[in-house]
Amino acid sequence: MNGQRVDVAGVAVATGHFINGTRVDSSHTFEDRSPLDWNLKLADVSRGDASDADAALRAALGAFPAWAAKSASERAIYLHRLADLIDANVDRLAAVECLDMAMLLESLQKRVIARGARNFRAYADLAVNYRARRWNSNGTHNAVLRMPAGPTVVITPWNAPFMLSTWKCAPALAAGNTVILKPAEWAPLSCSVLMDLVDEAGFPPGVFNLVQGIGEEVGAELVADHRVRRISFTGSPETGRAIGVAAARNLTPFTAELGGKGPFIVFADADLDAAAAKAAVMYDDAGQVCLAGTRLLVQGTVRDDFLARFEAATAAHVLGDSRDPSTTISPLIHPQHLARVEGFVERARAHGDHVVFGGERLRADGLWYRPTLIEPHSNDAEIVQHEVFGPVLTMQTFADEDEAVALANSTAYGLSAILYTSDQSRAERLGERLRAGTIWVNTFLVRDLTAPFGGTGISGIGREGGDYALDFYSDLKTLQVKEGTTHG
Repeated sequence: MNGQRVDVAGVAVATGHFINGTRVDSSHTFEDRSPLDWNLKLADVSRGDASDADAALRAALGAFPAWAAKSASERAIYLHRLADLIDANVDRLAAVECLDMAMLLESLQKRVIARGARNFRAYADLAVNYRARRWNSNGTHNAVLRMPAGPTVVITPWNAPFMLSTWKCAPALAAGNTVILKPAEWAPLSCSVLMDLVDEAGFPPGVFNLVQGIGEEVGAELVADHRVRRISFTGSPETGRAIGVAAARNLTPFTAELGGKGPFIVFADADLDAAAAKAAVMYDDAGQVCLAGTRLLVQGTVRDDFLARFEAATAAHVLGDSRDPSTTISPLIHPQHLARVEGFVERARAHGDHVVFGGERLRADGLWYRPTLIEPHSNDAEIVQHEVFGPVLTMQTFADEDEAVALANSTAYGLSAILYTSDQSRAERLGERLRAGTIWVNTFLVRDLTAPFGGTGISGIGREGGDYALDFYSDLKTLQVKEGTTHG
């Protein structure tokens, strides 16, 4: 493949797009810097425009008929081959993403990158093993069949960019769609490495494309195009609304995961050591995890006991270089994001919220922010009601189940909830009442790839995961054949 490349952590990373099986460089670029050292410029990355969006769409549209005509088993060969290549390149992908996004290198090596391979294998196998629903009624034999929908635009965020891109692209490809991936401009490089593996896996040109650039520019061009037949997005509610408006103009089906403000509910009968330890995990990745339980809701009778345990667990965190195995908390992604997090905390202070601990940068010359806990003056406080997406948690108390549920359901978000209790019947009662797409009881971040994933409220629309994703990336049709029709 042609195109310019730069050395990132010892890996030669292409800075151009990947369109129709070829690297394409743009005349305009944007800077990509490392959160580990903001003075370190990693690359000048191609800044896509309307012509790049059009080229990618023409490539995806041209490749679609042949890719859609392949059987699920034939497409699975490519997806499994790509999964094998991801497994063989875990260290390279992890090294690039660590420098580019600053997630802990050990997490990337041992867990996150391998999840990308699992995504491709899981969806390939689900598509192969799909069995159409069949039944008889009204004198006809009936079957529900899937049709590939068409060119698909996938727009992914800067937190865990590689894994989240594979999470979306894998079912789209397995369903028979061609894909244009637009990664976040703050961390695009691991997705560029993915395209090298796509090329090595032998995907037909135009089936899987990459267009880099600024969301308001090339991203807006892609989602507004009438040739696009599916859009999948993960990011902020504000951007999700804009994409939804563009999709609606062309009646393009659209799914979105738009962040969270999850409750972390601790009852007096819970294992407080386990609950406090898991609550401290909410600071992992500098709190840049949409599924995190950022609102600690603790039964009042154990508030002091839990807080002592939680402070001790939090104190064990180490802020540092993400490549250092002793580090447990990475820096924030970008100076603009650090300023956003600081703004939330300063406004909370100004409005009378109590900063229990933290609330400041680790040092002036970096992007690290200390783990922070705030007791708000009111449940209506901004720090309670809006997603910070940083290492900032709030803590409130409740008296009973009804108050716990009322507080948990009191924000506009509804992506996830975490519940700690030793009472199975309580877990089931609250599981019915909590408004969230995923509810974990006495655990966190356990994912079954066949289960539905998504949010309620402003946390998003639609569901990903398992057959739910494959149905979204397909057009469903019902075939009815009159009984007695003979085989030719």
